[in-house]
Amino acid sequence: MSDERLVLVLLPSTLDFMCGFLGLIAGDKNSPRSLIQRVGIGLASLAHRGPDDQGVESFRCGEYSLVMGHTRLSIINLSSAGHQPMQTDDGRWSIVFNGEIYNYRELRELLSSSGYLFRADTDTEVLLAAWSFWGAACLSRLVGMFAFAIYDQEECTLTLARDGFGIKPLFYVQEQTSRNWVFASEISALVAFLQTQPALNLQRAHDYLIYNSYDNLPATFFEGIEQLLPGHWLQFSLRNGQCSDSVRWWHPRISARTDLTFSQAAQELRERFLDNIRLHLRSDVPLGAALSGGLDSSAVVCGMRHLEPHAPIHTFTFVAPGSPVDEEPWADLVNAHVGAISHKIHACPGELAVDIDALISAQGEPFGSTSIYAQYRVFQAAREAGFIVTLDGQGADELLAGYDGYPQARLRSLFDQHSYSAAFNLLQSWQQWPGRGRRRALQSLGLALAPDHAGFRLKHLRSEFRDTWLKLRWLRNRGVKGIPSDVAPLAWWSDRHGRQLASSLRSALTGQGLAALLRHADRNSMHWSLESRVPFLTTDLAEFLLSMPEEYLLSDAGETKHLFRAAMRGLVPDQILDRRDKIGFATPELAWLQALTPQIDDWLAVAKEIPFLNHEKVVAMVHDTLAGKRRFTWQVWRLINFCRWMQLFQPVVRA
Repeated sequence: MSDERLVLVLLPSTLDFMCGFLGLIAGDKNSPRSLIQRVGIGLASLAHRGPDDQGVESFRCGEYSLVMGHTRLSIINLSSAGHQPMQTDDGRWSIVFNGEIYNYRELRELLSSSGYLFRADTDTEVLLAAWSFWGAACLSRLVGMFAFAIYDQEECTLTLARDGFGIKPLFYVQEQTSRNWVFASEISALVAFLQTQPALNLQRAHDYLIYNSYDNLPATFFEGIEQLLPGHWLQFSLRNGQCSDSVRWWHPRISARTDLTFSQAAQELRERFLDNIRLHLRSDVPLGAALSGGLDSSAVVCGMRHLEPHAPIHTFTFVAPGSPVDEEPWADLVNAHVGAISHKIHACPGELAVDIDALISAQGEPFGSTSIYAQYRVFQAAREAGFIVTLDGQGADELLAGYDGYPQARLRSLFDQHSYSAAFNLLQSWQQWPGRGRRRALQSLGLALAPDHAGFRLKHLRSEFRDTWLKLRWLRNRGVKGIPSDVAPLAWWSDRHGRQLASSLRSALTGQGLAALLRHADRNSMHWSLESRVPFLTTDLAEFLLSMPEEYLLSDAGETKHLFRAAMRGLVPDQILDRRDKIGFATPELAWLQALTPQIDDWLAVAKEIPFLNHEKVVAMVHDTLAGKRRFTWQVWRLINFCRWMQLFQPVVRA
């Protein structure tokens, strides 16, 4: 074990790991051979998700054919035991699967006791058996990240399913010319597969440019291409070629538990968190960690050390020396605490200019900030150092009331309970923390008192008069709505009264917020044929945390992640637990973009050809912002990113 690259070689297993798949349902006029050839060619665009093995199978029911193709990233079992598409022994069920079922051993033992015989030790075979035994009810038993397509040859139905958080992707579309249904792990595979160039979804473009809203609805940036939402499944029938409405299999409950004291809840959270880390360490390949220096990733690294006292741990950290967003000292502290081997990643504006096309192509759709590039480089460095798996702290903010603590939601809960003095005291304490202040506290109070999503409406009204670079009238004439549909006023659910913070966290976990972050991580990691694991994101941990009294999450003193900080005492250094700021994999964005001004002008040139953008005003707004004449916001990056994405993917803009 003296070789530093032998990292956390634990518990031999044969998880099938990260993969990609592509498939279609086609009518009688298509020959099976031609369909197989099309799918085989289309799989080439998913080679990065699974460069080691490939399989294609076809099935027939009445007038319709189904073809499923799979690319595999072989990590542990290099034999044909993990080859996909995989079928049950009786031939009834066939599956293509992207992801991991971490508790597959426990499920295998349970199914074996019910009479199932297993040919090999793979989580795909366990998933097949679980589906055949429990049907869709098995989804709630799975601990893992997954997207899969499973065909029932007896009923002639194909079911698509996605994990509760949407950690792994799944998209589908009905071809306009042939009326065939196509599904895939990435949008880029669908775009490459389709026989006609898809059109730009104008509503999505508007919502992204104005509100930074994306990845939170079925609709994507391409008309007709939809994602299966997290925690949903849907079914295609080969008897009639029809697609059902999607069914939600998981929506977290938020009703409060009152049976645990704060210290008891902290102890249970500690045990649950460490159990999650234990499951996510099931690997016998080099495994490291993405470490920002913040609480979440630090807790993951410290949890790894707690469970494996003597195993080498490698961490990968993006650093920006001299920048206010640099977290190198905090990462150094954690690395010293656990005795980790540190890998530090630097990047300069010139490297971003070189990599931007590859980054945008890997992401498939526009994204919100250049912090995505920092993550891209971290995964690149990990893969080049010989690591195939990393653990990441993603999702903790949405589970634990991180960021600024969602103060307006907590205030609403207190108003529901007529606890006005407690609300006033919370506001007074909350504003004392760094980066908040009296002005933000008053804004939070205003949002708490206003109708749902009033802030979006006010922002939209300002945009009507200020953002003249966007031709809003042109968009309105083509049916684009001013307020995104996902932020329309919500119904007052019975479980929201007095539980507004828990409700906001649930929305962030299953809609706007986390979905985009998970997309960034999946595409960035899989671009480098690397698996990113997120041990915070299990449905049972989410159910537990969303049932906690809200003051356990955002304390009365304004402390975010209050319960988790207590749970990690003695495991994570106190300096990390007592941090009051939050940075993450942030980048010195303004300085980077200022250094890229010549390239930016070239990237913005396409605005001349986009009918809802005013090229001259786009360029003027970007230049004024980079010159310091206008307050910097990430809207500048969104414009740059969108224009370059339009150049690379060339969606049709319908007049």
